[in-house]
Amino acid sequence: MADKIKLFVNGVEVEVEAGKNLIDAVGAVGIEIPHLCYHPALGADGNCRMCLVGIEDGRPPLVPACKTPAMAGMKVLLDAAHIKKIQHDVMELELINHPTDCPVCDQAGECKLQDYYMAFDQAESRMNVPQVVKGKKMDFGAGVVHDQERCVVCGRCVRFCRQITKTGELGIINRTDDARVNIFPGRPLSNRYAGNVVDLCPVGAMTSRDFRFKQRVWFLKKAPGICHGCAKGCNITIDHNREKYKDDIIYRFRPRLNEQVNGYFICDAGRLSYKAENEGRLTEARLGNKARPIDDVLAACTREIERAEKIALVLSPNCSLEQMAAVQALAEKLGAFLSGYSDGYIKPGDGDGYLIQDDKAANRAGLGLLGIDCSREAFESAVQQAQLLINFNNDLTRSYKESDLKKLLQGTKVIAVSSHDTPGTALADLAIPVASYSEYAGSVVNCDNILQSFAKGLSKNNDLADICAIAVQLGSPLGSPKERFALLQQSISALKDLEPDKIPAQGLNLNDSEAANVTA
Repeated sequence: MADKIKLFVNGVEVEVEAGKNLIDAVGAVGIEIPHLCYHPALGADGNCRMCLVGIEDGRPPLVPACKTPAMAGMKVLLDAAHIKKIQHDVMELELINHPTDCPVCDQAGECKLQDYYMAFDQAESRMNVPQVVKGKKMDFGAGVVHDQERCVVCGRCVRFCRQITKTGELGIINRTDDARVNIFPGRPLSNRYAGNVVDLCPVGAMTSRDFRFKQRVWFLKKAPGICHGCAKGCNITIDHNREKYKDDIIYRFRPRLNEQVNGYFICDAGRLSYKAENEGRLTEARLGNKARPIDDVLAACTREIERAEKIALVLSPNCSLEQMAAVQALAEKLGAFLSGYSDGYIKPGDGDGYLIQDDKAANRAGLGLLGIDCSREAFESAVQQAQLLINFNNDLTRSYKESDLKKLLQGTKVIAVSSHDTPGTALADLAIPVASYSEYAGSVVNCDNILQSFAKGLSKNNDLADICAIAVQLGSPLGSPKERFALLQQSISALKDLEPDKIPAQGLNLNDSEAANVTA
């Protein structure tokens, strides 16, 4: 645990973490120091001057909080008259040429300039000359649209492209009123994390072409989630809204801070993967190619299970640990072979050593922890011998060409338990729709062996059952979350003395936990 020190803020003693700057130190105890250019992942730039604070009995008496380390006994002034005047003057400078287009700005409702105006300014403009004209709707590439006249030249986006992606597409050109953020000639944003500049922008200057004018942010409900786009398991915020007479729809994924996993950022592919949660969904149970009531299809599945002498089951590497446990128990009860074969989810060479992984599955590590066979040979052998294959959300068309998959499944009945209507689902004799990962709660283990739990993010007008519930209806003996977690505790020693609701919000590092359980 980090060392603690005591200092004074506006005469009140507070205990903060040593080694942090004033913004982060006092921010951790709920005291905000206004700032525009500083960001914890990008360091201090010191160019906005919004964070100037007073240091009583200090030399100098005024310091930028972003560049000033917290020190024991320091007396920080935030509400003194001269500090308030500095904040007011900085706000006036930022607003001199800023357009009053909040009603049409995507950032309205989560804009720091709006927040700070209400907190530190609320004054009418004293400008009596025309505003400086700057560019609008500038295509910066990678889905980023820039509005220069809203820009406060904080430089966050520039530093992100230099320090994080190291691609350097953005720069600040010219000086004073002519200062602009711009791309270099012929070099648009082309890195795989470009969408993060939209999140980093404290105002509405950087906007997402994908999200522009789709929703007002104050209508959006926010739910924490885990991205299932690859094995990194980045933490995300799921922004969704249910408009009147319509279904609940996801409008965007945004990064959610987890210093143990993804820090402050996510990749663009993960950011846009929300679309797959809205589109291409399997919403009706099918018998052959005809939609039928779910109870009828489940009854038909039960008959097929009773009729088959040999059964094979295959799991998606995106299934949660709880779903894997429920299906594993079903396989044991049926005496069936269970496979996690899913080589098609791996794209060799696609990872970048930062957040993006070759493996596009969220929980392949879970298959290993539960001892589920993932070899191609064993899977194909089991399918060829089986009269029935039950597929739990594994998109086999990623691993096989459609013609090869048809050949493999020839003579084998297929039950598809799927969240999406894929070409592979179309080949199934029976299809059962299930919830996708934003619609149920569960746990996954990422590529760094960190176990993370996520809650149900949104509810549909007609909620679909998740794989656990369908597995129970097909005969799995694990009928409750408690029973499924008990099975996981047998396979994962780190969970042995842990309750499901006690898994840390930042995730449980199984590497550390396993090491702690090793006896010399």
